[in-house]
Amino acid sequence: MAVNLVNLEAVGKAFPNRTLLEGVSLGIGANERVGVVGRNGDGKSTLLRVLARDEPADSGRVTHSSGLRLGLLSQRDDLDPDKTVREQVLRGMAEHEWASDAKTRDILTGLFGGLDLPGLEHGLDSTVGPLSGGERRRVALARLLIGEHDLLLLDEPTNHLDIEGIAWLARHVRDRRCALAVVTHDRWFLDEVCTRVWDVQDGNVHEYEGGYSAYVLARAERERIAAVEAGKRANLMRKELAWLRRGPPARTSKPKFRIDAANALIADEPPARDSPELMKFANSRLGKTVFELEDVTVTAGDKTLLTDLTWQLGPGDRIGLVGVNGAGKTSLLRTLATAAREERQPSTGRVVVGKTVKLAYLSQEVVELDETWRVLEAVQRVREHVDLGKGRTMSAGQLCERFGFTGTKQWTVVGDLSGGERRRLQLLRLLMDEPNVLFLDEPTNDLDIETLTQLEDLLDDWPGSMIVVSHDRYFVERTTDTVHALLGDQNLRMLPGGIEEYLERRQQQLSGGDEPTPTRQRAGDSRAAKKEVARIERQLEKLAAKEKDLHAAMAEHATDAAKLDDLTAQLTQLGIQQGELEERWLELASDD
Repeated sequence: MAVNLVNLEAVGKAFPNRTLLEGVSLGIGANERVGVVGRNGDGKSTLLRVLARDEPADSGRVTHSSGLRLGLLSQRDDLDPDKTVREQVLRGMAEHEWASDAKTRDILTGLFGGLDLPGLEHGLDSTVGPLSGGERRRVALARLLIGEHDLLLLDEPTNHLDIEGIAWLARHVRDRRCALAVVTHDRWFLDEVCTRVWDVQDGNVHEYEGGYSAYVLARAERERIAAVEAGKRANLMRKELAWLRRGPPARTSKPKFRIDAANALIADEPPARDSPELMKFANSRLGKTVFELEDVTVTAGDKTLLTDLTWQLGPGDRIGLVGVNGAGKTSLLRTLATAAREERQPSTGRVVVGKTVKLAYLSQEVVELDETWRVLEAVQRVREHVDLGKGRTMSAGQLCERFGFTGTKQWTVVGDLSGGERRRLQLLRLLMDEPNVLFLDEPTNDLDIETLTQLEDLLDDWPGSMIVVSHDRYFVERTTDTVHALLGDQNLRMLPGGIEEYLERRQQQLSGGDEPTPTRQRAGDSRAAKKEVARIERQLEKLAAKEKDLHAAMAEHATDAAKLDDLTAQLTQLGIQQGELEERWLELASDD
């Protein structure tokens, strides 16, 4: 029987206001790769630090195998701000020594784009102090990966990495001959890398075999079984409590064993989960024109990012925008937002904004949240009540409750919120304004998987137009229908093959080869093509529902000629969309 590298035996860890780990027993064997998931604040990072003995356990025992070489990447680095990247990462290795080492070259290329570190202004001789948070993160990760370890403990290693960097890191850790435990909200990374998943919730750690997809299936089955048991328990509780209520009000005459039985039934009832609930908000109607760009040039300072761009965002379009850092993704969103909000045109070209456009822009920074506001005040500043449709309204306080800001949390100062809580509050404020166009710039930052899945569920039924900028591959593929890419050559391209095609094009760029011609990938040969089939099927289902609604509306307005003409035009356009999607579906299916 294989011996674990690390063992936890009945480990407990608590803080003054919360118990994070309670009687946890688990271990990591040689070459095992474990993904650690759970809600923000449930103890994932604490679990990693306890495993590393970086944080002492309050109870139980943590044991390491003899001579264990353990590497820990925490969310806060311990880099010396006065040293250079060369000193921190290479630690005195001679130039010929590290340059001739294939592993070191691969790490520097994967994390910084090449041996001269083009991702840093002064390459290896950059001083650590002035570096941005993302640059420091990559330096800390490079320093750790260059070392030799039996076990790597990585806390959010994909933060600040782009799609290419995440794909490289997945390949790297999968090919290393060492064990791994990784805390991440990147579900694509979990699927690519992990052989087991630990789900941390309410002081316990539930183990599942396989990656994220297998975890979702196994957790659903576990919760189904739990629901059946809860149903049985509820029936017993109802019978016992009904018996206790019969007869005289005084219960002292009841047989004690019956009262004890009823109390036993409810003694271990768990409290309601404190999880945010994202819901449908009533939306303003969107016209035929959303955004149309004609020969637009996008700049940032003295740098030209996009040249002579002619492009449009139509009603109901769901676009994923990917690209290399600094290529202009955020700048493009800002150009569109400026035209919509300030009616200010770019210096070159023209942006046409639909008259009915009501834009909500989730930026990477949470600059619009005043640090001194209370949570409830921040929501009330948008509006006191919101229309949920079908005659339902909800107050700001009730909405805060539904988004996880319960009780005294509503009076917490914004400056005291965690990154995930701020992001959740920012989402709530945006949705309360009932927009019909969404710009989401890195919306997954600091959100846990539970909140991400709820956000995706909300966006599934989003009736408006949407652009998503994100390095979270799973989120982009899950929420958008088409992928457009900025490859750093001042052009915007639609990629039929999605993110797989983007990575192929970038690989061609880096290797100096000709850029591949856009090809539609075979469904049987490509994971991306299979996901495209799934996206098309979801779109067809939505169009079928719209078609049904249009037929019902035509029957309702049979005597209104003008209304019928409008509905007939919509139905015709719908038929064209269905035909195009069905043709593409058949093309993919025939390749399978």
